[in-house]
This record gives sequence, structure tokens and C-alpha cells, in this order.
Amino acid sequence: MARYLLLTLLSLAPLAHAASPPGPDAAHDLAYSLGASLGERLRDEVPDLQIQALIEGLRTAYQGKQLALSDERIEAILTEHQANAENTSTAPRSEIALASERDFLAIEKRKTNARELSEGVIVTELKPGTGAKPGAQDSVYVNYVGHLPDGTVFDQSTQPQWFRLDSVIAGWRSALVQMPVGAKWRLVIASSQAYGATGAGDLIAPYTPLVFEVELLDSRN
Repeated sequence: MARYLLLTLLSLAPLAHAASPPGPDAAHDLAYSLGASLGERLRDEVPDLQIQALIEGLRTAYQGKQLALSDERIEAILTEHQANAENTSTAPRSEIALASERDFLAIEKRKTNARELSEGVIVTELKPGTGAKPGAQDSVYVNYVGHLPDGTVFDQSTQPQWFRLDSVIAGWRSALVQMPVGAKWRLVIASSQAYGATGAGDLIAPYTPLVFEVELLDSRN
């Protein structure tokens, strides 16, 4: 088990060296800083970690008390965890991205009032419309904002804009021909209906689903 502890301590060493000069609460601040650094690392490495069990193991080992698990059991668990982490990190980036997309879309489908169009676009009505629906070759006059799955805005209109439906991504075409003028919808668009395996430069990575809020103000032939 010592090799795992050594790796952890080495990862925390730069933080300790960069600390400010000791003050009245130096011991507390050092302990807190080490905990924060370890917490950030474990948050990414083990998202579903049971914090109370972590604290129990840390306290017991630090105090030199009898551990609840044998050294052999701990070694086996940590070896298996490390092997799984290495397998995940060496998986093709496309497989990781596709798995993340599947998880994201599954969550979106379960949200209240969300419905999935036959083309795979997930729609939530934010405001109803009473006007006509555009044709597949029509131009649409819209306000919109586009988000990545983490909420980052990658595109938005500063004023209403005209687009020809045959010039936009497939997800927009699928949704807007079913959207009456005056409506505002939230669209969750799978990468297969957006920029797919190629992405869009540095802005949108391959296999990235997109989220738009689109308000359809008008349409014309």
C-alpha cells in the first residue's frame, strides 16, 4: 500500500511548497489545503467515492489504529482500481466521447416535458406558438443561443437572424419544420444531427451533443 500513499503525497508536495509563510492557523490551513488538493484529484478519478469511508480510512491509518480491511485486501482493491483507471485512460477518445454523449442524452430524455422527435432531437416547449410551420426549403427568422453539454455558450444571436433551413445543421431542420411561428423551444441535438465525428474546429469537439434555445419569430419561402 505504500506505493499508493507515496504517489498521493508526491502529488500534494507542490501545493505544500507553494504555501504562504506560517501564520496563526498554519497547521489548520496546511491540513485543509492537503485535503482540498486530494479532494479535487479524487473527484475526477472516483466520481462516486463514499466520502465518509474515505475519511474513516484516512483517520484510522493516520492514527496508526487497526484497519477494517487487511493489507492484502487493500492492496488487491487498489491494484484493481488502478488497472481499471489505466484501461479507461487508454480507451479510444471517440469511445469515451460517445459514452458521455449517451449518458447526457439519456438524462435529457427523462426531463419533465421533454419529447423526442423521430429524428432523435429532444424538444422541450418553452413558449407555445400559433403561427404556420416552416417548410423544409423556407428561411426562418430566429433568436437563439447554443450551449455545450457543460453549459458553455458557444454561439448566440445578438439580434434576430434569417437562416435558410437547407443551410443549417440537421437537428435544426428536424425541429424547426415542426415548430410554429411564435414558439420558443429547447433543443437537445445528438452529435449525429450536428457536427458528428469531425466536430467544428476548436469550438466543438467530435461527438458533442448540442443544446439550443430557439425562438421562431417568422418564416418565408
